Amino acid sequence: MTQLQITAFGAPSVLKLKPSQDKIPAEGEVRVRICYAGVNPIDAKTRAGLGWAAAQNKDKLPWTPGYDVAGVVEKLGPGVTSLKEGEPVCGMVGFPLAGGAYAESMVVSERELVKLDGVSLKQGAALPLAGLTAWQGLFEHGGLKRGQRVLILAGAGGVGHLAVQFASAYGAEVVVTASKDNHGFLHGIGADLMVDYHDVDWVAQVGQVDLVLDLMGGESGKAALACVKPGGQLVTVPTITAQLIKDAGVEQGIKVSGMLVHPDSKQLAQMLILLRQGDAHITLAGEYALAEGALAHQAIEAGHTRGKLVLRMPAAAHYPA
Repeated sequence: MTQLQITAFGAPSVLKLKPSQDKIPAEGEVRVRICYAGVNPIDAKTRAGLGWAAAQNKDKLPWTPGYDVAGVVEKLGPGVTSLKEGEPVCGMVGFPLAGGAYAESMVVSERELVKLDGVSLKQGAALPLAGLTAWQGLFEHGGLKRGQRVLILAGAGGVGHLAVQFASAYGAEVVVTASKDNHGFLHGIGADLMVDYHDVDWVAQVGQVDLVLDLMGGESGKAALACVKPGGQLVTVPTITAQLIKDAGVEQGIKVSGMLVHPDSKQLAQMLILLRQGDAHITLAGEYALAEGALAHQAIEAGHTRGKLVLRMPAAAHYPA
């Protein structure tokens, strides 16, 4: 068995394949034979030595990253009642400090997993962290309601393209910023108005909105405050610039909140229903073998990924994608 580990903080080349052993699940745990693992910006950020997860794990290298997993239940620990051996599952696991999904198998709590019924393993691996970030940003932190107008910054990315679909499915009017190359794609998944963030007057083109879901941070997030109507709010996801935008919000009398995504199996199950019904779909920007993880990190750091990236494990050959 193998796993892909961060051996030192630095460039993608620090990711190295290392041997691993199947672990025995304890009380309330199951062992999952992993077929696909999602690749997220936080993985690359941690590998580069940036952010909270890197700070907490700097003395624990080599460390196996990855929070999105989809595979098949291989072994049950004592007391597990919600899952059976052979069932396909997905989940956001080991967040934020344990990680572990860049591997051929892992042991996780049954509470972190949701059964995959009518949704492919590949889609299941791409969904959890990005989907939960979009869902919680829109509904839990943003309180988005049917009929409201929402602006999503960076609408074509992994989180953004799911947020567009979730907001549209729940009856909101969806405005997005994206490069012109992505406007057709975004209109096709439910965006009502697409604005090119390269345009100097993009804020004026957007107009007033009830909620901004800021997936870019920095100066773009600050500029979007001008789009928030009285009584509206901005939810900013990038943690590095969250305080900067909060301070700007205080100056302008606009409510700004940051957020850190958290596991929620009920929310994940709701999103899987949308996927199963065809009301949402995950666009896959690329698929890489586990040994090609460095290439996946290079792609995500280039910053122009449309949709999600996944790593493929050897076990994927034995199960439908």
